[in-house]
Amino acid sequence: MRACRREPVPHTPVWFMRQAGRSLPEYRKVREGTAMLESCMLPDLVTEITLQPVRRHNVDAAIFFSDIVVPLKAIGVDLDIKPGVGPVVAHPIRSREDLAQLRDLTPEDVPYITEAVGQLTRELGGTPLIGFAGAPFTLASYLVEGGPSKNHEFTKAMMYGAPDLWAELLDRLAEITSQFLTVQIEAGVAAVQLFDSWAGALSAADYRASVMPASAKVLSAVEGYGVPRIHFGVGTGELLGLMGEAGADVVGVDWRIPLDEAVRRIGPGKAVQGNLDPAVLFTPEAAMRAKADEVLAAGRAAEGHVFNLGHGVLPNTDPERLTALVEYVHEASAR
Repeated sequence: MRACRREPVPHTPVWFMRQAGRSLPEYRKVREGTAMLESCMLPDLVTEITLQPVRRHNVDAAIFFSDIVVPLKAIGVDLDIKPGVGPVVAHPIRSREDLAQLRDLTPEDVPYITEAVGQLTRELGGTPLIGFAGAPFTLASYLVEGGPSKNHEFTKAMMYGAPDLWAELLDRLAEITSQFLTVQIEAGVAAVQLFDSWAGALSAADYRASVMPASAKVLSAVEGYGVPRIHFGVGTGELLGLMGEAGADVVGVDWRIPLDEAVRRIGPGKAVQGNLDPAVLFTPEAAMRAKADEVLAAGRAAEGHVFNLGHGVLPNTDPERLTALVEYVHEASAR
């Protein structure tokens, strides 16, 4: 929390995106037979999965176990997460009539979120819990494409060809996302992260004109709570300054750009998060430490640095390597 607020820290704090699950055998065991979306709606299971990497790796923060499409499912959008594919939407949004699928979200729609966050804050003690949500552009892409997309052709076709419909879609998603984050904050999360997983598909000009206003609306909606707001996207090196400008306190950086260059692009007044390539966890110990040293050295250019991967933990990562990396980052940054 101090690093997010650009205050002095005894060592660089570290947590990992997708640390709650994926690579952990205990996660696979506890999830066995339970579909992804169902898992996100069972408070006891959410609590256990969120706690597993904190117990195992001694990370400095827990990330709430959920999925970015949970609020869409909660308001009645017909979607499912298909193993090996990702979120699949039964009736993609392609017209103004299709927008009727998107009503406001209320706390009553997601009681399992409130319950799980409450359980976790009691269990975690002083370890911060990070809540999260998908950013409007990434949610819009899933809704318009009907599922994951490499080229986002239907999404961009709407953005360029039906700008009024696009603006209305993003505004509705900004409202839903704001409400989803508000539920988590009021239940007790210590920080929030807005994931714009697909924003790297955009030019800076398109991001500024057609996407940034909706992300800014979300970040502004929760500003009054005083919790740090982290904003992360993949392949967003050209957008880092704008992502900070949208209202983030901490800008997440993927592995494609050195942190000191990211700091220069973002400008003063922000902390940074990142940005070790997840594939480095597959290298010998000496190589992993050398790469971690590079990230720590570049991170000293920032007013605050939270060590993380430049994207999520890869599923076949050896959990022991994550534990070793946490220990090394703590030791090396405290020297």
